[in-house]
Amino acid sequence: MHAYRSQTCAELTKANVGETVRLSGWVNRIRDHGGILFIDLRDAYGITQVLCDPDSPAFAAVEAVRAEYCIRIDGEVKARDESLVNPKLPTGEVEVFIREIEVLGSAAELPLQVFGEQEYPEETRLRYRYLDLRREKMQANMALRSDLVASIRKRMWAKEFREYQTPIITASSPEGARDFLVPSRLHPGKFYALPQAPQQFKQLIMVSGFDKYFQIAPCFRDEDPRADRSPTDFYQLDLEMSFVTQQDVFDTIQPVMQGVFEEFGGGKKVDTVWEQISYRDAAKWYGTDKPDLRNPIKMQDCSEHFRGSGFAIFAKLLEQEGTEVRAIPAPTGGSRKFCDRMNAFAQKEGLPGMGYIFWRDKTADSVAQELGITVKEAQAKMKAGEVEGGMEAAGPLAKNIGPERTEAIRVQLGLKVGDAAFFLGGKPKQFETVAGKARVAIGDELGLTDKERFAFCWIVDFPIYEQDEETGKIDFEHNPFSMPQGGMEALQGDPLKVLGYQYDLACNGYELVSGAIRNHKPEIMFKAFEIAGYGKDEVEKRFGGMVNAFQYGAPPHGGCAAGIDRMVMLLADEQNIREVIMFPMNQRGEDLMMNAPSEPMSEQLMELSLRVIPQE
Repeated sequence: MHAYRSQTCAELTKANVGETVRLSGWVNRIRDHGGILFIDLRDAYGITQVLCDPDSPAFAAVEAVRAEYCIRIDGEVKARDESLVNPKLPTGEVEVFIREIEVLGSAAELPLQVFGEQEYPEETRLRYRYLDLRREKMQANMALRSDLVASIRKRMWAKEFREYQTPIITASSPEGARDFLVPSRLHPGKFYALPQAPQQFKQLIMVSGFDKYFQIAPCFRDEDPRADRSPTDFYQLDLEMSFVTQQDVFDTIQPVMQGVFEEFGGGKKVDTVWEQISYRDAAKWYGTDKPDLRNPIKMQDCSEHFRGSGFAIFAKLLEQEGTEVRAIPAPTGGSRKFCDRMNAFAQKEGLPGMGYIFWRDKTADSVAQELGITVKEAQAKMKAGEVEGGMEAAGPLAKNIGPERTEAIRVQLGLKVGDAAFFLGGKPKQFETVAGKARVAIGDELGLTDKERFAFCWIVDFPIYEQDEETGKIDFEHNPFSMPQGGMEALQGDPLKVLGYQYDLACNGYELVSGAIRNHKPEIMFKAFEIAGYGKDEVEKRFGGMVNAFQYGAPPHGGCAAGIDRMVMLLADEQNIREVIMFPMNQRGEDLMMNAPSEPMSEQLMELSLRVIPQE
């Protein structure tokens, strides 16, 4: 017999009854039923119930074990009584009577329980991550991650991509975040950097003539943490292709992503038609460039209905250049209680509030006011059918702008009795983020968002440049390596109108993929950087390797990268990315288990010609 096991804890069935077996695993939990000790023995594959009675020579040793002891047992497989079968376990029809036990690893008092789904502080979970990872949910999340990566690799090879590895130690390169720098011992005072992405290398692979590249690539960025972003490192499906258009990239990555979500999505619907939405339309309709299309609400510009209206706040606002008023439709949200709740939501987000209108059936009060009669008379006329029913607009805004304008708004938004609309005004960039959050909150509160669906869309036509409102300086708004739409000719006009062949893939409110058709022509690249205030010398200094390579027959090329961690987070239905990373950092970028970052030894600093300046 094998030294540790003849079967795993998921393999025993009725066919094994009568056999002597050897199992190894962890004590998931112990139950004492009238002197008979039952142990749920757990390994990476499943659970088997093992038991011991006082007649067994191993009873005293079994009595001494505790939760999370690692043990080996030998015993006889017996069928459970029919009334005691556990249909939830593959091994639920049998149990093993322990004849011999060996403690392979004892366990001290546990800082967190593995059995059950108790909540523990994140600090405790990360400090004792090896225990946290033993929990059923974490085992499932990590298995999902591993299976997903394996599936992606198979799908990419099936599309005739080859996997190539790019350097982990390289030169510093601005990718939109801070680098992690690595001091050089052989070159004192100089530093390598951990790559924020394999961006330049994968483009150089295309210049080298390899045509199709992919990699499950580690990326390192010194970023502030968020629920959907690791503060130090993450993994992405990185790919690049030569002689392709933007649509070619879409047609390549969609079946890979769609197939993975269908395979691991747990039966949720996966969109097969992926809409292409311009960056500007996404901001206008959804208040974000990563919209959640499971929510059907689409915001609209309602400026004309408020221009010159009796609502002075919006009317005066619209006299300023670059301002507008947007409406957030709220189907079924037509109650004052709900409207007040959403107004309070806006105030929590730092705005004075949100104006609103809601539509309801006419009341006796409004009929009385309209006809100049008492409420009681109005009620009598309504009951007798002498007054036509119908709807009316209610709320502070409705009173200020009058029935004609409110009716025009209702028609534009396609609303009816029982619906509402919320309004925000100003320069779009100042309120779009809050408007986007309000849209999500409204969709969730009213039950409009389809939670059993993965909704994808491409965001396209990103502007390459933006202008600082205070200084007037032009700088890159998005990826500086994207090919401008229109090439060199586009760069001769207004920089703020230049769009790039850049694209993101959004799913359920998260950015999953980002990519571009690359700017592979040195003269266009130099001009693009010149507009943003970077001279030719600086471009050559920062990106010399790539710029030099482009002078030797660079092919048109493009690609994208898909975030592995975010994909698993969505598929596992988790709200925090740390739930799907094996050994994540905490919110402060610390590894509590390995005590990193740590202070270097003085010998290490001397060897690297470095000195640490104490922080006050």
